[in-house]
Amino acid sequence: MKALFMIIQAIASLILIGSILLQSGKSAGLSGSIAGGAEQLMGKQKGRSYETLLSKVTTIGATAFIITSIILVYLQK
Repeated sequence: MKALFMIIQAIASLILIGSILLQSGKSAGLSGSIAGGAEQLMGKQKGRSYETLLSKVTTIGATAFIITSIILVYLQK
C-alpha cells in the first residue's frame, strides 16, 4: 500500500514540476502588458486557452501531491 502511494506521489510531483515549468510568467515585461491589454480588449476566451489548461493541471497535481503526502505520513505511524 505504501509503495503504491509513493509511486502516485512521484508521478504527481513530475506532473507538477512539468506544468509549472511550462507556464509563462505573469510579468512578461512591457511588451507583455501591451499585448495583454490588447487581448483583453479583443475578448480572448480564457476558458479554452493553454494557460488555463496548465493552471488546472497544476492544481490537480498539487492536490494529488498534498493528499498522498498526508496519507504517507499517516501510514508511517
